[in-house]
Parts: sequence; C-alpha cells; structure tokens
Amino acid sequence: MEVLVKFFGGTANSVTCKCMVLFATVLILRLLLFPSFTSFDGIEWTNIVYIRNNHPPLLVSEFEIRENKFLEVPQIVWGLNNQKIAFARACLTARMLNRTLLMPSLSASLFYKEIDLLKPISFDKVFQFDKFNTICIGFVRLGRYSDVLNVTKVLEMKKGSGRKWTLERDLSQLKEHSRGSLDDHEVIRIVGKNPFLWHDHWPVKDYAKVFECLHLVDEISEEADRVVSRIREAGREAKGLIESMKLENGNASGSSSFQPLPYVAVHMRIEIDWMIHCKKLEQRLNTNQICSSREEIMERVRNIAGFKAPVVVYLAVADKLLNDSSILEQWGEGIVPFEKKKLGVDGIYKKYPYLIQSAIDYEVCLRADIFVGNSFSTFSSLIVLERTQKVMKIGATNLCGGNDVIWPSYAYNIPSGEESNSPMKWNTNMSDSTLQAISYGTNHISC
Repeated sequence: MEVLVKFFGGTANSVTCKCMVLFATVLILRLLLFPSFTSFDGIEWTNIVYIRNNHPPLLVSEFEIRENKFLEVPQIVWGLNNQKIAFARACLTARMLNRTLLMPSLSASLFYKEIDLLKPISFDKVFQFDKFNTICIGFVRLGRYSDVLNVTKVLEMKKGSGRKWTLERDLSQLKEHSRGSLDDHEVIRIVGKNPFLWHDHWPVKDYAKVFECLHLVDEISEEADRVVSRIREAGREAKGLIESMKLENGNASGSSSFQPLPYVAVHMRIEIDWMIHCKKLEQRLNTNQICSSREEIMERVRNIAGFKAPVVVYLAVADKLLNDSSILEQWGEGIVPFEKKKLGVDGIYKKYPYLIQSAIDYEVCLRADIFVGNSFSTFSSLIVLERTQKVMKIGATNLCGGNDVIWPSYAYNIPSGEESNSPMKWNTNMSDSTLQAISYGTNHISC
C-alpha cells in the first residue's frame, strides 16, 4: 500500500489518493485472482478487456447478463446447422449488448425461397431451455416473452444490407445500441435478414461455448439412442454372420460376436441438387476439392489409415437417395453399409418434421467411432467442431496424430496426399477469429 501511495505522489491522508490506491489495488487483485476474459472482438488480456473503438479504452472487469433487458431476433431459418449458427450468433449479439436473448422460433420445415411456408417451432421443443441457461450461465442467457414487463415499448434496430453495410458499420451500430438512451429500452428488436447472414464478430471458441450448451430434449435424444442401438445391433449381427462363415472355412478368429463392431458415419452428399451447387462452387473458387462421386467417397473411406474390417458404415443421406440401392453396393469385403431404410429405423424419422430428422441424424453421426464428411457442408463442419471440442475436453493434444487418435474425423472431398488416396484427417481450428470456414466451407482444414 505504501508503495502505491508513493507511486501516485500523494499522502495516505489524502482522500483522492486513497481512492486511487483502492482502485489500483482492486485491479491488481483482479489480475491475480480471476481467469481471463475474452472481449467480443477477440482481444484477450489476462483479466481485463480492451475494446477497440474511437473512445478512450474501456475496462470491463465484471460481466453479468442483465435479466431485465432483452434482445428479440427474427425467426431463424434454413437447415439445422445454419439455424444453430444463426442462434449462436444471436446469442453472442445479445451478449455484446449485455441483454438476455428472447427465446427465438426455429423453423421445422425447409423452404429456401418461400419464407411464408416456413413452419415455426419453439426453441424449447428441440433443445432444453433450462439446461442451456445452466451450462451457459455468465456467458449468454435465454429468456421467455413472459419475462418482458412492457411489450409495447420496443426499439426496432434494422440490420443494414448490401456491400455498403460493412463489418465496421455493423459493429458500430451494435456499440451504439449498447449505451445511452438506446440502451434504456427494455426490448431491442432486430429486424431484417436472418441472423445467419449477419456480420460475424466472434471467434470460433465463443461459438463453441454456445454450441456446448445446446442439448436436445429427451424425446429427440432418446430417438437418436434407438438409432445408434440399432446400428450397434446390426453390427453384432453382421459380425456373427462373418464369424460363422469363417468357422465354416476353418478360419475362426475366436473373437466374441457379442462385442459390437465400431461404426463409421458417412455424411454422403451426392444428391443431384448438391452436385449442381458444388460444381458451380468449384468453378467460382477454382478448385476440384468440393464435389465427390459415390465411387470416390467409397474408395477414400476404405483407405482410411488403420481401417480394419469388419466395420459398419452408416450413411447419412438425403431421403431422396433411400430408394437408390446403388449407394449400398460395392463397398468392399468386410464393410457393412446401412442407411436408415435398410436399418429399419426410417419410421422413427418419418414421425417428425425435417428439423427433428436432421437433429437425430446429427446426433447419430456425432456419436460415431469415425466420422467422414464434406468440409463444405455446414452439417459436417459442426459435427467435426463438436468432436474436436470433445477430444480437447479429455486433454488430448495430438489431434492430428497417428491411428490411435480418439473419435477421428475425415473430409472425403480432400485427399490426404498419400498414395492410398485416403481422406484428409480433419479437426476444427479452434483459434480461428471467425466462423467463416465452418459457415461456408473450406479446403484448408486443421490437419
């Protein structure tokens, strides 16, 4: 304390000096006792955050989400994982404004052009509301419309669009609404485009924190359990059949048929509309590493290093491919391919709208022993992000190591460069400053 008094050139009896000493002491204690905190534009100091703007440096020493100030966003649309990204971006926008996000509506159906046909579904019909707030406490927060005291006095904030609406202008608008008279409103309602299309101001690790808080409601999670159980059961049946054939030929391995086979989940994108889209994208980006034929996918899956037959391959494919028997043919000896129809679980999926079907398939792929997908698919990319995060949580450091990596993932659209023509090993770069690569695809993957 005496050193600090001398530093400030005052005396211990000066009221001003005492206040300055107390302030400095608090800052020092924060440096020593509290963990790091990351700002919304990614500048991280040990415990204080410097926020870039044209004003003097702002020190943020505490962060508590206000429960009496709210942010409302438009209905979240498009595919499951586009919706998850849009939801996370809405959460992080609310965090930047230090507001509770009013629980948004998701979209149960999938209509890209006919917005009026998008069937809304409440967030808590898909994900657990209370569990989200429990896990994400102190980071982001969801609220219900019943929490709002005055629903008539709402400030509308219109998101700009077009090339003139730059990243900097968007950030400036958000900062403007985070202070002064604009911030006094109980509810700020953002109007305009889908949150997926908003400018991205946050690093991958912030999105990952939000995704980690998303847990399917029990009904949907239990349906995924049933599908995974059926895959494991099919694996045991296939293994028993293979062992019986070996026994007849005098080549019994002695392994128990009760032990489940590992299963590989392949997110196979070969439907016609996807192939048209990816061919155009390859031309625009001047690359040949986006589209993959059925034969190319099968060959690369077979050539995965350390891949040992027998193994079950679950094909996560569009419903329009379920009547195409060719996707189950020519996989090679010891590889037992299934899709939901052959597994006999298509009835589970048919009970639900598109969004829930996709959520079940996502969970099935997430739990696979090995996952193989396309690095330009948002579905595949988010699965790899979660699998990467899962491996990091258990303390693994060599994510791109040899054949003993836990829960490995691969991108079948990118060859490994080896003579075997195997797929590239794939992990998410958790240090990326934005979600650009995951949202729109990349052939520059972490491994």
